[in-house]
Amino acid sequence: MSYEIVHTFGFTVYFVFLLFFLWISRFAKTSAGAGWWACSLAFALCGRLALFLMLPSSNVHPAAFIYAIFIVLEKPFLLTGLARFLNLDLRERWFWVAAAVAELWVLLTWMADATPLMRSAGYTLINACFLVYAAWLAYHHRHQIPGWALTVTASASAVLAVHWLVAPYIIELQPSWFRNGFVLGTSLVLIQYSSLLAAILLRFQKRLVDAEAKALGLAFLDPLTGLKNKRYMETLFDHALLLATRPHQVVAVFYIDLDNFKPINDNAGHAVGDEVLKTVASRLQTHTRSTDICARVGGDEFIVIGTQLENPDQAYGIAKKLLDQLTAEIDVSGANYALGASIGISLYPIHGTKLAELIDRADSAMYQVKRNGKSGYVIYQAGEKSANS
Repeated sequence: MSYEIVHTFGFTVYFVFLLFFLWISRFAKTSAGAGWWACSLAFALCGRLALFLMLPSSNVHPAAFIYAIFIVLEKPFLLTGLARFLNLDLRERWFWVAAAVAELWVLLTWMADATPLMRSAGYTLINACFLVYAAWLAYHHRHQIPGWALTVTASASAVLAVHWLVAPYIIELQPSWFRNGFVLGTSLVLIQYSSLLAAILLRFQKRLVDAEAKALGLAFLDPLTGLKNKRYMETLFDHALLLATRPHQVVAVFYIDLDNFKPINDNAGHAVGDEVLKTVASRLQTHTRSTDICARVGGDEFIVIGTQLENPDQAYGIAKKLLDQLTAEIDVSGANYALGASIGISLYPIHGTKLAELIDRADSAMYQVKRNGKSGYVIYQAGEKSANS
C-alpha cells in the first residue's frame, strides 16, 4: 500500500469525523465535548495533510516536524473534550502545559538536527501519557453512559498509548513498518472517535427516553397532589391490575368523597383547600401499600385501589383505616380543619371486571353512605341505583 493511499485513508477518516462532531456540536444542549473533539480532529487532519503533501519530496524532515506539531495539539483537545463531556472538574491547564513541553521538545530537537528516534522520543512519550489518562478517565466514568461506548474508548486509547510508545523503536529497527504503523494508528483512532461519537448519541438517546418518561409521568399525575389522575385510571388500570393481582385474589375499589371540604374552600380560601387536599393525598399514600393505587379523580374525590386481597372482608379493614386517617384533624398554618369521608367499595371480579363498572358501583355505594349520614363506608350491593342513573 503506497504512502498516498495510507495518508489519504487517514485524513479522510479524520475529515469525516470532524464533520460529524461539528454537526453534533450545533445541537441544542449538546455536551461541549463534541466541539473540542472537532478541534482535536482538525489538528490531526492538518498533520495528515502535511504528510500527504510533503512526503513525496526527498526530504522527510519538514513533513515529520509539521506532523509532530499538529499531532501533539490534538491530545489536549481530546482530553479537554472528554473532561467536558463527563462534566469532570479537572485542572485542564496541565493538559496545555504538557502539550507545550512536547512542542518545545519537537522544536529544540529539530533545531539541533537530532536523530529521528531522539526527535520522536519526547513527544511520543507525552502523547502516550495523554492517551493513558484518557483511557483511565473513560474507564473510570464508563457507567455515566449506557452500553459499552466508554469502555471501547478506554480500550482504544490504551492500545494507542502502547502504539505511540513502541512505534518509534519498531520503525528504527524496521523502517518498512512506518507505513503499517500509520495504518494501525489510524484504525485505532477510528475506533476511539467512533466510540466517542456513540457515547454522545447514547447520551442523546437516554435524554430523550428520560424526557419521554417524565412527560408520560406528568400526563398521568395530578399536578396538585402528585397522585395518579383520571387519565391514568382510564389508560393503565388494566395493565396495573394485571401486574398487581395474582389468581384467586380480590381487588377493592374505594371511591372516596370528602365531606365538609367545600366550607373550608369557601371560608379559608383555595390556598388552604389545596393544602388540605395535599395532606389527604399524603395520608392515602402513607397508609396504603406499594402495590395499591391512589388517584385523585375530581376536586375532592379520590379513588384507592387495594390489590392482592385474599378475601372480600379485608376491604372493610382497609376502609376503616382510610376513614380514620381522613377524619383526623388537618393542621394548616396553625389552624385545624376537620373533614369527613364517604367511602363506597366495589370488588373485582365480584362486581365487575372493567374499571368503568367498578368505579360506577363504588360511586353508587359512596352515595348510599352520603344518604345515610356521611362519614362511613359500605360495599356495593347488587340492586343499588347508580348515582348517574
